[in-house]
Amino acid sequence: MALPLDTKLDVRDDAFRRNRDDMLSLLEELATLHEEAAGGLARERGYARLRSQDKLPVRERLAYLLDRDAPFLEISPLAGYQTNYPIGGTMVAGIGVVSGTECSIIASDPSVMAGAMIPVSVDKWERAMEISRVNRMPYIQLVESAGGDLRGVEGEEAERAMREDLTHFASTGRHFYEVTELSKLGIPAISVVFGASTAGGAYQPGLSDYNIFVEGGARVALGGPPLVKMATGEDADYEELAGARMHAEKSGLADYLARNEPEALRICREVVEHLHWRKRGPGPTLSADAPLHDPEELLGIVSKDLRSPFDMREVITRIVDGSRFEEWKPLYGSTMVCGWASIHGFPVGILGNNGVIFSEAAQKAAQFIQLCNQIDTPLLFLQNITGFVVGTEFEQGGIVKHGSLMLNAVSNSEVPHITVNVGASYGAGTFAMSGRAYDTRFIFSWPTAKIGVMGPKQMAGVMSIVARGSAARKGEKFDEEADRRRAAEVEHWEDLRSRATYASGRVVDDGIIDPRDTRHAVGMALSACHSDEVKGAPGYGVFRT
Repeated sequence: MALPLDTKLDVRDDAFRRNRDDMLSLLEELATLHEEAAGGLARERGYARLRSQDKLPVRERLAYLLDRDAPFLEISPLAGYQTNYPIGGTMVAGIGVVSGTECSIIASDPSVMAGAMIPVSVDKWERAMEISRVNRMPYIQLVESAGGDLRGVEGEEAERAMREDLTHFASTGRHFYEVTELSKLGIPAISVVFGASTAGGAYQPGLSDYNIFVEGGARVALGGPPLVKMATGEDADYEELAGARMHAEKSGLADYLARNEPEALRICREVVEHLHWRKRGPGPTLSADAPLHDPEELLGIVSKDLRSPFDMREVITRIVDGSRFEEWKPLYGSTMVCGWASIHGFPVGILGNNGVIFSEAAQKAAQFIQLCNQIDTPLLFLQNITGFVVGTEFEQGGIVKHGSLMLNAVSNSEVPHITVNVGASYGAGTFAMSGRAYDTRFIFSWPTAKIGVMGPKQMAGVMSIVARGSAARKGEKFDEEADRRRAAEVEHWEDLRSRATYASGRVVDDGIIDPRDTRHAVGMALSACHSDEVKGAPGYGVFRT
């Protein structure tokens, strides 16, 4: 058994205390955003309207559905932040335990825009189905939606809105295809319909394996009374056209008719129970004892100024079981920390950044990824990376070749990847450390995380150098003052766009987590990954670099 990692962290040091205070401040801001996503004045008014109709708010529906005291890993709770859409969108998504079975769940939030489908919600919907598909997990959708957002746009925004509408329309249609794809893969889709589910939304239950409708609430039809009137001239009665009892007695679309919402959710739990779902991957096989070093100390490791270095081992020793870590090649390629550990009993190979990626570090990482594929061990990437090293010496030494080797290894790896961005995530370093573009199963960010093509200061500096060179070639006088203003503006906006909240608002990650929750978030992600077989790339032999 590997020995526990030691720690050199001094919790009495001024830098530690300053980092901790800064992190706590960021977490306070994050808590405020989460409260806005879960409640807020607009939602409170919506909740009051729902209660007047004997309906439950979305998170109470989830509480009835999920096993008591079981964890719920919410996905992208801040989707929509710093966009024109409400934080969280009109949907809650995540992984929860229902009747002892881990499920991927989406739940319409009718307290916001009557649960209408907006681009932010579609992104969360797509992510939930992807989680279900790649991890082989039952898929549950709690449906009550006004359908697509049909609000008109006038003036100069109209052309852009038309393009977005077509993209949104095509994307939504793709999701209906993906629900049927789940069924083809033997992954059950279950719909519980509480309210309106019209037009395209009618295909949510229409394409599901199991349907539970709430009497007096669920209304499912391709066209509601207004559209029927416009299309045929018929004055249709809503209950006869789309009501839950009609679908239970006449159309056959409803498999179960519930008297109220709690009963519908109880029935859903029974449906999941009769699936007798079995995971294909092995369960936890190692001792899941808590880390020896206090996870509270994770608050003081990373500085808001990401130029301040830290040892990723200080993070590792506070998130892995018993702080045990078998480090591999510790004396070679020292800016890449590689080794084996377990989290909540699940074996895992860990790659963490301790600086830029040199040729030696890239080769080391590529070989380690191959080794983990040989023994069917998932990979955890802990990002704090400004990119691959640059410069004449390093180009001549083959950094492009060796960096490509690492990218190739990440691309061809077939064991599950989980990524946590604790600091910087810039340039090709993002890809090499298994960013979103590399089919990573789950990606989480710390509040300190930043992601971008390059650092804001570097971006501003590069643009200044390019502008200066352009002026010289044209024989023009270079305006130093204008360049300073332009550089300051570029740095300001790039800094805002690189922040974790900006990326999370656009569903680039699965959520910003409290550093103290890293072990548990990764543990739930690993458990989800083991719903399917965990196997490395076939024929992916190891070659020494």
